[in-house]
Amino acid sequence: MSRSASAVVRRRGADDRIPVRTLDWGASSSAAAAEPTGYPGGPYDTSLLVKYEYHVARHIWFGEERGPKKELKVAGHGLKLTSRVPLALPPQMESWVSRSGLASLQRTSLNKIDINLVSAFVERWHLETSSFHMPFGEMSITLDDVACLLHLPIRGIFWSPQDVTEELAVELAVDYLGVSQGQAQSHVRSCRGSYYKLEWLYDIFVHHRAASSWAYATRAYLLMLVGSTIFADKTFTLVEARYLLLFRDLDGCSGYSWGAAALVTLYRYLGDASMYSCKQLGGYPTLLRCWIHEYFPTVGKRGENWNPAGNCGLPRVMRWSYRQGVLKVDDLRPILDELTPTDVIWRPFEDHRAWRVFDEICLYRGCLKWGETVVPYLPDRCLRQFGYRQYVPSPPLDGMMATDIDVDWISYHQSVVAVIGSSTVATTPSEVEDGYLEWYYRVSHPRLVPPHRDAPREVPVPVYDAGASDPDWARVSTLIRRYLRQINAEEEDPQFSDLFEALHISRSH
Repeated sequence: MSRSASAVVRRRGADDRIPVRTLDWGASSSAAAAEPTGYPGGPYDTSLLVKYEYHVARHIWFGEERGPKKELKVAGHGLKLTSRVPLALPPQMESWVSRSGLASLQRTSLNKIDINLVSAFVERWHLETSSFHMPFGEMSITLDDVACLLHLPIRGIFWSPQDVTEELAVELAVDYLGVSQGQAQSHVRSCRGSYYKLEWLYDIFVHHRAASSWAYATRAYLLMLVGSTIFADKTFTLVEARYLLLFRDLDGCSGYSWGAAALVTLYRYLGDASMYSCKQLGGYPTLLRCWIHEYFPTVGKRGENWNPAGNCGLPRVMRWSYRQGVLKVDDLRPILDELTPTDVIWRPFEDHRAWRVFDEICLYRGCLKWGETVVPYLPDRCLRQFGYRQYVPSPPLDGMMATDIDVDWISYHQSVVAVIGSSTVATTPSEVEDGYLEWYYRVSHPRLVPPHRDAPREVPVPVYDAGASDPDWARVSTLIRRYLRQINAEEEDPQFSDLFEALHISRSH
Protein backbone atom coordinates (compact mmCIF):
# COMPACT_ATOMS: atom_id res chain seq x y z
CA MET A 1 0.00 0.00 0.00
CA SER A 2 1.36 3.40 -0.93
CA ARG A 3 0.34 6.63 0.71
CA SER A 4 0.34 10.17 -0.52
CA ALA A 5 2.33 12.59 1.60
CA SER A 6 0.69 15.64 3.11
CA ALA A 7 2.24 19.02 2.51
CA VAL A 8 0.14 20.74 5.14
CA VAL A 9 1.75 21.79 8.40
CA ARG A 10 -0.84 21.52 11.14
CA ARG A 11 -0.04 23.48 14.28
CA ARG A 12 -1.68 22.29 17.47
CA GLY A 13 -2.95 24.61 20.13
CA ALA A 14 -2.51 24.22 23.86
CA ASP A 15 -5.66 22.07 23.96
CA ASP A 16 -4.25 19.62 21.37
CA ARG A 17 -6.76 20.80 18.77
CA ILE A 18 -5.90 22.14 15.34
CA PRO A 19 -7.25 25.46 14.06
CA VAL A 20 -9.10 24.77 10.83
CA ARG A 21 -7.48 27.76 9.18
CA THR A 22 -4.21 25.76 9.05
CA LEU A 23 -5.77 22.81 7.24
CA ASP A 24 -5.69 24.21 3.69
CA TRP A 25 -8.62 22.23 2.31
CA GLY A 26 -9.18 24.95 -0.25
CA ALA A 27 -12.73 26.06 -0.89
CA SER A 28 -14.01 22.56 -0.25
CA SER A 29 -16.31 23.04 2.70
CA SER A 30 -18.43 25.76 4.18
CA ALA A 31 -18.93 23.47 7.19
CA ALA A 32 -15.20 23.60 7.89
CA ALA A 33 -15.36 27.38 7.91
CA ALA A 34 -18.21 27.23 10.41
CA GLU A 35 -16.30 24.92 12.75
CA PRO A 36 -13.31 26.69 14.28
CA THR A 37 -11.24 23.68 15.37
CA GLY A 38 -10.12 20.16 14.54
CA TYR A 39 -8.22 17.35 16.25
CA PRO A 40 -4.81 15.75 15.71
CA GLY A 41 -5.25 12.66 13.57
CA GLY A 42 -8.71 13.92 12.59
CA PRO A 43 -11.40 14.88 12.38
CA TYR A 44 -10.11 18.17 10.99
CA ASP A 45 -13.63 19.18 10.02
CA THR A 46 -15.72 18.51 13.14
CA SER A 47 -19.13 19.04 11.56
CA LEU A 48 -19.75 15.27 11.29
CA LEU A 49 -18.41 13.66 14.48
CA VAL A 50 -19.88 16.24 16.83
CA LYS A 51 -19.36 14.04 19.91
CA TYR A 52 -15.73 13.26 19.18
CA GLU A 53 -14.62 15.31 22.18
CA TYR A 54 -16.00 12.52 24.41
CA HIS A 55 -14.98 9.59 22.18
CA VAL A 56 -12.47 7.00 23.36
CA ALA A 57 -10.46 7.39 20.14
CA ARG A 58 -9.52 10.97 21.06
CA HIS A 59 -7.91 9.72 24.26
CA ILE A 60 -6.25 6.66 22.71
CA TRP A 61 -4.45 8.90 20.21
CA PHE A 62 -2.59 10.47 23.14
CA GLY A 63 -1.99 7.20 24.99
CA GLU A 64 -4.84 7.59 27.48
CA GLU A 65 -6.77 4.40 28.26
CA ARG A 66 -10.23 3.96 29.77
CA GLY A 67 -8.64 2.57 32.93
CA PRO A 68 -6.22 -0.11 34.12
CA LYS A 69 -8.09 -2.53 31.85
CA LYS A 70 -7.98 -1.37 28.25
CA GLU A 71 -10.69 -3.77 27.11
CA LEU A 72 -14.39 -3.43 27.81
CA LYS A 73 -16.38 -5.66 30.09
CA VAL A 74 -18.39 -7.85 27.74
CA ALA A 75 -20.54 -10.79 28.80
CA GLY A 76 -22.22 -13.40 26.67
CA HIS A 77 -24.86 -15.84 27.85
CA GLY A 78 -23.84 -18.65 25.53
CA LEU A 79 -22.78 -21.16 28.16
CA LYS A 80 -25.89 -20.55 30.28
CA LEU A 81 -28.17 -20.84 27.26
CA THR A 82 -26.57 -24.15 26.37
CA SER A 83 -27.83 -25.54 29.67
CA ARG A 84 -31.17 -23.70 29.67
CA VAL A 85 -32.32 -24.36 26.10
CA PRO A 86 -33.69 -27.91 25.85
CA LEU A 87 -32.87 -30.18 22.92
CA ALA A 88 -36.57 -30.15 22.07
CA LEU A 89 -39.54 -28.17 23.34
CA PRO A 90 -42.96 -29.72 23.94
CA PRO A 91 -45.03 -29.47 20.72
CA GLN A 92 -47.44 -27.02 22.35
CA MET A 93 -44.54 -24.63 23.04
CA GLU A 94 -42.64 -25.33 19.84
CA SER A 95 -45.51 -24.04 17.73
CA TRP A 96 -45.56 -20.66 19.51
CA VAL A 97 -41.76 -20.30 19.59
CA SER A 98 -41.46 -21.15 15.91
CA ARG A 99 -44.18 -18.70 14.86
CA SER A 100 -42.70 -15.91 17.02
CA GLY A 101 -39.75 -15.50 14.64
CA LEU A 102 -37.30 -15.96 17.52
CA ALA A 103 -36.64 -19.70 17.34
CA SER A 104 -33.21 -19.28 15.76
CA LEU A 105 -31.91 -17.51 18.88
CA GLN A 106 -32.00 -20.79 20.77
CA ARG A 107 -28.78 -21.97 19.06
CA THR A 108 -26.92 -18.86 17.89
CA SER A 109 -24.84 -17.75 20.90
CA LEU A 110 -21.10 -18.27 21.12
CA ASN A 111 -20.01 -19.90 24.36
CA LYS A 112 -17.48 -17.14 25.02
CA ILE A 113 -16.54 -13.78 23.55
CA ASP A 114 -13.10 -12.46 22.58
CA ILE A 115 -13.43 -9.21 24.51
CA ASN A 116 -10.21 -7.74 23.07
CA LEU A 117 -11.36 -8.20 19.48
CA VAL A 118 -14.80 -6.79 20.24
CA SER A 119 -13.30 -3.86 22.17
CA ALA A 120 -10.95 -2.97 19.31
CA PHE A 121 -13.89 -2.58 16.93
CA VAL A 122 -16.04 -0.70 19.44
CA GLU A 123 -13.29 1.95 19.60
CA ARG A 124 -14.02 2.69 15.93
CA TRP A 125 -17.79 3.03 16.26
CA HIS A 126 -19.32 6.50 15.99
CA LEU A 127 -22.93 6.96 17.05
CA GLU A 128 -23.44 9.98 14.78
CA THR A 129 -23.02 7.79 11.69
CA SER A 130 -23.98 4.37 13.12
CA SER A 131 -20.82 2.94 11.61
CA PHE A 132 -17.28 1.74 12.23
CA HIS A 133 -14.68 4.17 10.92
CA MET A 134 -12.01 2.04 9.27
CA PRO A 135 -8.85 3.30 7.52
CA PHE A 136 -10.54 2.95 4.11
CA GLY A 137 -14.01 4.28 4.93
CA GLU A 138 -17.10 3.38 6.92
CA MET A 139 -18.65 -0.05 7.49
CA SER A 140 -21.65 -1.09 9.56
CA ILE A 141 -23.78 -3.97 10.74
CA THR A 142 -26.78 -3.84 8.43
CA LEU A 143 -30.26 -5.31 8.45
CA ASP A 144 -29.10 -7.78 5.82
CA ASP A 145 -26.27 -8.87 8.10
CA VAL A 146 -28.75 -9.49 10.92
CA ALA A 147 -31.07 -11.42 8.61
CA CYS A 148 -28.27 -13.71 7.40
CA LEU A 149 -26.42 -14.11 10.69
CA LEU A 150 -29.40 -14.62 12.99
CA HIS A 151 -32.30 -15.50 10.64
CA LEU A 152 -34.49 -12.95 12.39
CA PRO A 153 -37.36 -11.32 10.45
CA ILE A 154 -36.52 -7.85 9.16
CA ARG A 155 -39.94 -6.74 8.03
CA GLY A 156 -42.49 -5.94 10.68
CA ILE A 157 -43.58 -3.22 13.04
CA PHE A 158 -41.58 -1.31 15.61
CA TRP A 159 -42.57 -1.50 19.26
CA SER A 160 -43.66 1.51 21.33
CA PRO A 161 -44.03 0.36 24.93
CA GLN A 162 -45.91 1.81 27.84
CA ASP A 163 -44.07 2.73 31.00
CA VAL A 164 -43.74 -0.17 33.42
CA THR A 165 -43.45 0.69 37.10
CA GLU A 166 -42.47 -1.83 39.76
CA GLU A 167 -46.15 -2.23 40.63
CA LEU A 168 -47.03 -2.97 37.01
CA ALA A 169 -44.07 -5.36 36.73
CA VAL A 170 -45.64 -7.32 39.59
CA GLU A 171 -49.06 -7.36 37.88
CA LEU A 172 -47.56 -8.51 34.59
CA ALA A 173 -45.75 -11.37 36.29
CA VAL A 174 -48.97 -12.49 37.97
CA ASP A 175 -51.10 -12.22 34.81
CA TYR A 176 -48.69 -13.53 32.17
CA LEU A 177 -46.13 -15.65 34.02
CA GLY A 178 -48.56 -17.35 36.39
CA VAL A 179 -46.78 -16.57 39.66
CA SER A 180 -48.40 -15.54 42.92
CA GLN A 181 -48.71 -11.91 43.99
CA GLY A 182 -46.36 -12.44 46.91
CA GLN A 183 -43.76 -14.21 44.81
CA ALA A 184 -43.87 -11.50 42.15
CA GLN A 185 -43.60 -8.67 44.71
CA SER A 186 -40.68 -10.30 46.46
CA HIS A 187 -38.84 -10.90 43.21
CA VAL A 188 -39.33 -7.43 41.71
CA ARG A 189 -38.27 -5.88 45.01
CA SER A 190 -35.05 -7.93 44.94
CA CYS A 191 -34.32 -6.63 41.41
CA ARG A 192 -34.56 -3.03 42.68
CA GLY A 193 -36.52 -1.90 39.65
CA SER A 194 -38.84 -3.04 36.89
CA TYR A 195 -36.79 -6.11 36.00
CA TYR A 196 -36.88 -9.88 36.16
CA LYS A 197 -33.89 -12.10 36.71
CA LEU A 198 -33.04 -14.42 33.83
CA GLU A 199 -32.51 -17.31 36.23
CA TRP A 200 -35.94 -16.70 37.77
CA LEU A 201 -37.56 -16.81 34.33
CA TYR A 202 -35.84 -20.11 33.61
CA ASP A 203 -37.18 -21.56 36.85
CA ILE A 204 -40.70 -20.40 35.94
CA PHE A 205 -40.35 -22.01 32.51
CA VAL A 206 -39.28 -25.32 34.06
CA HIS A 207 -42.11 -25.22 36.60
CA HIS A 208 -44.88 -24.48 34.10
CA ARG A 209 -43.51 -26.92 31.53
CA ALA A 210 -43.79 -29.68 34.14
CA ALA A 211 -47.32 -28.53 34.97
CA SER A 212 -48.29 -28.34 31.26
CA SER A 213 -49.12 -24.65 31.63
CA TRP A 214 -47.91 -23.99 28.10
CA ALA A 215 -48.68 -20.27 27.69
CA TYR A 216 -46.98 -19.30 30.96
CA ALA A 217 -44.02 -21.55 30.15
CA THR A 218 -43.65 -20.10 26.63
CA ARG A 219 -43.73 -16.48 27.79
CA ALA A 220 -41.09 -17.12 30.47
CA TYR A 221 -38.97 -19.00 27.95
CA LEU A 222 -39.15 -16.34 25.22
CA LEU A 223 -38.47 -13.51 27.68
CA MET A 224 -35.44 -15.39 29.03
CA LEU A 225 -34.29 -16.01 25.45
CA VAL A 226 -34.40 -12.40 24.25
CA GLY A 227 -33.00 -11.17 27.58
CA SER A 228 -30.00 -13.44 27.06
CA THR A 229 -29.44 -12.44 23.42
CA ILE A 230 -30.74 -9.45 21.48
CA PHE A 231 -31.97 -7.53 24.57
CA ALA A 232 -29.05 -8.36 26.87
CA ASP A 233 -28.13 -5.35 29.00
CA LYS A 234 -25.13 -4.36 31.06
CA THR A 235 -26.37 -6.00 34.24
CA PHE A 236 -25.78 -9.37 32.52
CA THR A 237 -28.39 -10.99 34.81
CA LEU A 238 -31.65 -9.04 34.35
CA VAL A 239 -34.18 -8.28 31.61
CA GLU A 240 -36.55 -5.34 31.59
CA ALA A 241 -40.06 -6.29 32.73
CA ARG A 242 -41.65 -4.23 29.96
CA TYR A 243 -40.47 -6.76 27.39
CA LEU A 244 -43.02 -9.19 28.78
CA LEU A 245 -45.64 -7.02 27.06
CA LEU A 246 -44.26 -8.28 23.74
CA PHE A 247 -45.49 -11.76 24.56
CA ARG A 248 -48.95 -11.06 25.95
CA ASP A 249 -50.42 -12.34 22.70
CA LEU A 250 -48.31 -15.33 21.74
CA ASP A 251 -50.12 -15.59 18.41
CA GLY A 252 -49.36 -11.97 17.51
CA CYS A 253 -45.72 -11.45 18.46
CA SER A 254 -44.54 -12.62 15.03
CA GLY A 255 -45.47 -9.21 13.60
CA TYR A 256 -42.48 -7.38 15.05
CA SER A 257 -39.27 -6.55 13.19
CA TRP A 258 -37.07 -8.56 15.50
CA GLY A 259 -34.06 -7.89 13.27
CA ALA A 260 -34.48 -4.14 13.67
CA ALA A 261 -34.93 -4.64 17.42
CA ALA A 262 -31.59 -6.47 17.64
CA LEU A 263 -29.87 -3.77 15.60
CA VAL A 264 -31.33 -0.84 17.54
CA THR A 265 -30.26 -2.38 20.84
CA LEU A 266 -26.73 -3.12 19.63
CA TYR A 267 -26.31 0.31 18.00
CA ARG A 268 -27.37 1.94 21.27
CA TYR A 269 -24.85 0.03 23.34
CA LEU A 270 -22.08 0.49 20.76
CA GLY A 271 -22.68 4.24 20.95
CA ASP A 272 -22.46 4.17 24.74
CA ALA A 273 -19.33 2.00 24.76
CA SER A 274 -17.52 4.20 22.24
CA MET A 275 -17.43 6.98 24.82
CA TYR A 276 -14.29 7.27 26.95
CA SER A 277 -16.24 7.17 30.23
CA CYS A 278 -17.95 3.83 29.47
CA LYS A 279 -16.35 0.50 30.42
CA GLN A 280 -19.08 -2.02 29.52
CA LEU A 281 -20.85 -3.21 26.38
CA GLY A 282 -24.44 -4.42 26.33
CA GLY A 283 -26.42 -5.91 23.46
CA TYR A 284 -25.70 -9.19 21.68
CA PRO A 285 -21.91 -9.60 21.43
CA THR A 286 -22.24 -12.79 19.36
CA LEU A 287 -23.76 -10.71 16.56
CA LEU A 288 -20.83 -8.29 16.59
CA ARG A 289 -18.13 -10.92 16.82
CA CYS A 290 -19.53 -13.09 14.03
CA TRP A 291 -19.97 -9.99 11.85
CA ILE A 292 -16.24 -9.37 12.30
CA HIS A 293 -15.43 -12.96 11.32
CA GLU A 294 -17.50 -12.73 8.14
CA TYR A 295 -16.08 -9.44 6.87
CA PHE A 296 -12.48 -9.58 8.20
CA PRO A 297 -11.04 -13.07 7.61
CA THR A 298 -7.51 -12.10 8.70
CA VAL A 299 -8.45 -10.42 11.99
CA GLY A 300 -8.85 -12.36 15.23
CA LYS A 301 -8.85 -16.06 15.99
CA ARG A 302 -11.90 -18.06 15.04
CA GLY A 303 -13.15 -21.60 14.87
CA GLU A 304 -15.16 -22.71 11.86
CA ASN A 305 -17.80 -25.40 12.35
CA TRP A 306 -18.59 -25.79 8.67
CA ASN A 307 -17.83 -24.27 5.30
CA PRO A 308 -20.61 -22.07 3.85
CA ALA A 309 -20.94 -24.47 0.92
CA GLY A 310 -21.93 -27.20 3.35
CA ASN A 311 -24.61 -25.18 5.12
CA CYS A 312 -28.07 -26.69 5.27
CA GLY A 313 -30.00 -23.54 6.07
CA LEU A 314 -28.71 -22.71 9.55
CA PRO A 315 -28.20 -19.12 10.74
CA ARG A 316 -24.78 -18.00 9.61
CA VAL A 317 -23.51 -17.30 13.14
CA MET A 318 -23.59 -21.05 13.71
CA ARG A 319 -20.71 -21.33 11.26
CA TRP A 320 -18.42 -19.93 13.95
CA SER A 321 -17.20 -21.21 17.30
CA TYR A 322 -15.16 -19.57 20.02
CA ARG A 323 -11.37 -19.61 19.90
CA GLN A 324 -9.33 -17.72 22.46
CA GLY A 325 -7.50 -14.83 20.83
CA VAL A 326 -3.90 -14.14 21.80
CA LEU A 327 -3.83 -10.44 20.89
CA LYS A 328 -4.78 -7.73 23.36
CA VAL A 329 -6.76 -4.69 22.37
CA ASP A 330 -3.66 -2.50 22.06
CA ASP A 331 -2.08 -5.16 19.81
CA LEU A 332 -5.13 -5.10 17.57
CA ARG A 333 -5.30 -1.31 17.15
CA PRO A 334 -2.30 -1.00 14.78
CA ILE A 335 -3.44 -4.11 12.91
CA LEU A 336 -6.83 -2.53 12.24
CA ASP A 337 -5.09 0.74 11.37
CA GLU A 338 -3.23 -1.00 8.55
CA LEU A 339 -6.20 -2.84 7.04
CA THR A 340 -6.89 -2.10 3.39
CA PRO A 341 -10.01 -2.71 1.26
CA THR A 342 -8.52 -6.00 0.03
CA ASP A 343 -8.60 -7.35 3.60
CA VAL A 344 -12.40 -7.22 3.55
CA ILE A 345 -14.91 -9.71 2.15
CA TRP A 346 -17.36 -7.04 1.10
CA ARG A 347 -20.33 -9.31 0.38
CA PRO A 348 -19.88 -12.40 2.54
CA PHE A 349 -23.44 -13.70 2.32
CA GLU A 350 -23.85 -14.19 -1.42
CA ASP A 351 -23.47 -17.93 -0.86
CA HIS A 352 -26.28 -17.77 1.75
CA ARG A 353 -28.99 -16.43 -0.56
CA ALA A 354 -30.65 -19.81 -0.93
CA TRP A 355 -31.79 -19.36 2.68
CA ARG A 356 -31.99 -15.58 3.01
CA VAL A 357 -32.81 -13.68 -0.18
CA PHE A 358 -31.66 -10.07 -0.13
CA ASP A 359 -34.52 -7.77 0.86
CA GLU A 360 -34.42 -4.27 -0.58
CA ILE A 361 -35.75 -2.85 2.70
CA CYS A 362 -32.18 -3.30 3.98
CA LEU A 363 -31.32 -0.24 1.84
CA TYR A 364 -33.87 1.89 3.71
CA ARG A 365 -32.27 5.10 4.91
CA GLY A 366 -33.89 6.57 7.98
CA CYS A 367 -34.31 5.94 11.67
CA LEU A 368 -35.01 2.66 13.39
CA LYS A 369 -36.71 2.57 16.77
CA TRP A 370 -37.41 0.10 19.51
CA GLY A 371 -39.12 1.38 22.60
CA GLU A 372 -37.78 4.85 23.32
CA THR A 373 -34.47 4.19 21.54
CA VAL A 374 -34.08 5.76 18.11
CA VAL A 375 -30.96 5.27 16.01
CA PRO A 376 -30.01 6.37 12.49
CA TYR A 377 -29.73 3.55 9.95
CA LEU A 378 -27.57 4.79 7.07
CA PRO A 379 -26.73 2.28 4.33
CA ASP A 380 -25.55 5.12 2.09
CA ARG A 381 -22.43 5.22 4.30
CA CYS A 382 -21.51 1.56 3.64
CA LEU A 383 -22.64 1.00 0.05
CA ARG A 384 -19.74 -1.32 -0.75
CA GLN A 385 -21.37 -3.91 1.51
CA PHE A 386 -24.33 -3.88 -0.89
CA GLY A 387 -22.28 -4.07 -4.08
CA TYR A 388 -22.44 -0.37 -4.98
CA ARG A 389 -19.76 2.24 -5.49
CA GLN A 390 -19.32 4.37 -2.39
CA TYR A 391 -20.00 8.08 -2.75
CA VAL A 392 -19.77 10.93 -0.25
CA PRO A 393 -22.97 10.38 1.77
CA SER A 394 -25.49 12.94 2.91
CA PRO A 395 -25.20 14.30 6.46
CA PRO A 396 -26.53 11.76 8.98
CA LEU A 397 -30.03 11.93 10.38
CA ASP A 398 -30.76 13.28 13.83
CA GLY A 399 -32.90 10.75 15.68
CA MET A 400 -34.11 13.46 18.05
CA MET A 401 -35.73 15.27 15.13
CA ALA A 402 -37.42 12.19 13.62
CA THR A 403 -41.20 12.32 13.96
CA ASP A 404 -42.71 9.86 11.46
CA ILE A 405 -40.40 6.86 11.77
CA ASP A 406 -43.17 4.28 11.39
CA VAL A 407 -44.44 6.02 8.25
CA ASP A 408 -40.93 6.28 6.82
CA TRP A 409 -40.39 2.57 7.47
CA ILE A 410 -43.61 1.60 5.71
CA SER A 411 -42.80 3.84 2.71
CA TYR A 412 -39.18 2.71 2.55
CA HIS A 413 -39.12 2.62 -1.27
CA GLN A 414 -38.56 6.37 -1.48
CA SER A 415 -35.39 6.25 0.58
CA VAL A 416 -34.08 3.18 -1.25
CA VAL A 417 -34.36 5.00 -4.57
CA ALA A 418 -32.49 7.96 -3.09
CA VAL A 419 -29.70 5.74 -1.70
CA ILE A 420 -28.91 3.74 -4.83
CA GLY A 421 -29.98 6.35 -7.38
CA SER A 422 -26.84 8.35 -6.65
CA SER A 423 -24.55 5.36 -7.17
CA THR A 424 -23.75 2.62 -9.66
CA VAL A 425 -23.00 -1.05 -9.27
CA ALA A 426 -19.34 -1.38 -8.26
CA THR A 427 -16.95 -2.74 -10.88
CA THR A 428 -14.56 -3.82 -8.11
CA PRO A 429 -15.72 -4.80 -4.60
CA SER A 430 -14.17 -1.79 -2.85
CA GLU A 431 -14.81 0.90 -5.46
CA VAL A 432 -15.26 4.50 -4.28
CA GLU A 433 -15.91 7.65 -6.24
CA ASP A 434 -13.19 10.24 -6.75
CA GLY A 435 -12.78 12.46 -3.73
CA TYR A 436 -14.41 10.09 -1.25
CA LEU A 437 -11.25 9.24 0.71
CA GLU A 438 -10.12 12.88 0.78
CA TRP A 439 -13.50 13.85 2.24
CA TYR A 440 -13.45 10.91 4.65
CA TYR A 441 -9.99 11.71 6.02
CA ARG A 442 -11.13 15.26 6.62
CA VAL A 443 -14.22 14.39 8.67
CA SER A 444 -13.15 11.13 10.34
CA HIS A 445 -10.49 9.79 12.69
CA PRO A 446 -9.48 6.80 10.56
CA ARG A 447 -6.52 5.59 12.62
CA LEU A 448 -6.27 5.16 16.37
CA VAL A 449 -2.49 5.03 16.81
CA PRO A 450 -0.14 7.79 15.64
CA PRO A 451 2.67 6.42 13.44
CA HIS A 452 5.20 7.76 15.96
CA ARG A 453 4.42 9.52 19.18
CA ASP A 454 6.79 12.40 18.45
CA ALA A 455 6.01 12.68 14.74
CA PRO A 456 3.63 15.26 13.22
CA ARG A 457 0.09 14.18 13.94
CA GLU A 458 -1.44 14.58 10.47
CA VAL A 459 -2.79 11.46 8.77
CA PRO A 460 -2.12 11.29 5.02
CA VAL A 461 -4.86 10.02 2.73
CA PRO A 462 -3.92 6.53 1.50
CA VAL A 463 -3.76 5.42 -2.11
CA TYR A 464 -4.83 1.81 -2.30
CA ASP A 465 -3.75 -0.72 -4.86
CA ALA A 466 -6.49 -2.60 -6.67
CA GLY A 467 -5.52 -5.72 -4.74
CA ALA A 468 -6.44 -9.34 -5.27
CA SER A 469 -10.03 -10.15 -6.28
CA ASP A 470 -9.95 -13.80 -5.20
CA PRO A 471 -10.49 -14.19 -1.40
CA ASP A 472 -7.75 -16.83 -1.03
CA TRP A 473 -5.20 -14.74 -2.89
CA ALA A 474 -6.33 -11.69 -0.90
CA ARG A 475 -5.51 -13.57 2.30
CA VAL A 476 -2.07 -14.56 0.95
CA SER A 477 -1.46 -10.93 0.04
CA THR A 478 -2.49 -9.74 3.50
CA LEU A 479 -0.26 -12.25 5.31
CA ILE A 480 2.80 -11.39 3.21
CA ARG A 481 2.23 -7.67 3.61
CA ARG A 482 1.76 -8.03 7.37
CA TYR A 483 5.03 -9.92 7.74
CA LEU A 484 6.93 -7.40 5.64
CA ARG A 485 5.52 -4.61 7.77
CA GLN A 486 6.50 -6.36 11.01
CA ILE A 487 10.14 -6.64 9.93
CA ASN A 488 10.20 -3.12 8.41
CA ALA A 489 11.23 -4.52 5.03
CA GLU A 490 11.97 -2.13 2.17
CA GLU A 491 11.28 -3.13 -1.42
CA GLU A 492 14.69 -1.87 -2.47
CA ASP A 493 16.42 -4.34 -0.15
CA PRO A 494 17.55 -7.35 -2.26
CA GLN A 495 17.15 -9.83 0.60
CA PHE A 496 13.38 -9.29 0.49
CA SER A 497 13.00 -9.21 -3.30
CA ASP A 498 11.42 -12.68 -3.48
CA LEU A 499 8.80 -11.80 -0.88
CA PHE A 500 7.88 -8.58 -2.64
CA GLU A 501 7.62 -10.45 -5.93
CA ALA A 502 5.27 -12.95 -4.26
CA LEU A 503 3.24 -10.03 -2.89
CA HIS A 504 2.84 -8.51 -6.36
CA ILE A 505 1.87 -11.89 -7.84
CA SER A 506 -0.80 -12.42 -5.15
CA ARG A 507 -2.27 -8.98 -5.82
CA SER A 508 -2.65 -9.71 -9.53
CA HIS A 509 -5.09 -12.59 -8.95
